[in-house]
Formats: sequence, C-alpha cells, structure tokens
Amino acid sequence: MTIVTKDSDFSDRILLSVPPPKIIHIRIGNVSMRDFHALISSVWEDILTLSKEYKLVIVFKDRLEAVN
Repeated sequence: MTIVTKDSDFSDRILLSVPPPKIIHIRIGNVSMRDFHALISSVWEDILTLSKEYKLVIVFKDRLEAVN
C-alpha cells in the first residue's frame, strides 16, 4: 500500500504501523491544479523509483527527499 497525501499525520504512520505503508508526502503548498500537475508529472518517475526503496518520499517544489 502507498499513501499519497499532503497531510503530515500520515508521515507519522511509518513509525507506528507494521508493516508500515509507503508514504508519498506532497509538501508544495497551495498551487493551482495546473502547476500541481506540471510539477508532479515532471518528477513522477523519480518519485516511483524512490518509493520502491524508501518508506517515505517527500515532494517539495524544488527537490525530493527520501527517508527509510
């Protein structure tokens, strides 16, 4: 299971759930749907690659971070 969310509470679930779900945490603030789609589309393959190896992938406007 992978959860895609803007809610930081889900990031805490990787500490509490066994086995933990994979989390993709979108942290890009308020943007138009057009800008959201453009950003996510441009990094989606990188997000999927990181998600295979890491429990948490955090998406910022200017970078991706991954946490195990």
